[in-house]
Amino acid sequence: MYAHPGTVGLKWEALTLVAGDGARLRAWWIPGPSAESPVMLCLHGNGGNLSHRTDKMRLFHDAGAAQLWVEWRGYGESGGEPDEPGLYRDALAGWAWTGARGVPPGKLVLYGESLGNGPAIELATRVPAAGLVVDSAFTSIPDMGRVVLPWFPVRLARLRFDNLSRLPRVMMPTLVLHSAQDDIIPFEMARRNFAAIGAAKKIFVELKGSHNEGFLDSGAVYSGAIKTFLASLPK
Repeated sequence: MYAHPGTVGLKWEALTLVAGDGARLRAWWIPGPSAESPVMLCLHGNGGNLSHRTDKMRLFHDAGAAQLWVEWRGYGESGGEPDEPGLYRDALAGWAWTGARGVPPGKLVLYGESLGNGPAIELATRVPAAGLVVDSAFTSIPDMGRVVLPWFPVRLARLRFDNLSRLPRVMMPTLVLHSAQDDIIPFEMARRNFAAIGAAKKIFVELKGSHNEGFLDSGAVYSGAIKTFLASLPK
């Protein structure tokens, strides 16, 4: 842990959440610019931990959002060991905290980054929220296995995170962000995900740059997409 929201000039509060199986999770609460700000429940990707997302925290705050960032079990300052069912429980613990904090579902936006899209999309099929942001998502872990390790028997993969099969059950407004130059997750997976979304309102924004730096490389395209999507949600 080498940074925190205060590093980029944001007010913040360190929290400890408890998942349904007792795992203790670190989370960061970042108030929005106003009391009326929508709240983003942010579920990060595989690389690094919360302290590697401070630039994105600053960007989301400038786009008008309050934020709850949940640290996965086994990452950063959270306890436990990561596995697929556990990450789903961690995402649900974040959602439950927002409700206990008094955030109505109509102000809550679920945000997934890379691996974090698996829990974000799964959560979007189970709980009410105002919208979903799918940032640089794969279709499934087995599909990724065929791309990265074509020789590996993917049917034996322990992790599934089958986003593509769940997206038809996502009915809330959804924003999909993906770079055509993504060096880890193929762009065509984003197109397949987008086509599968069940929501009547869905938006695709093409980014540029690498998988991990695309939100910076895309500049105003990325930040503008987030800000416009948040502003478009019903008050």
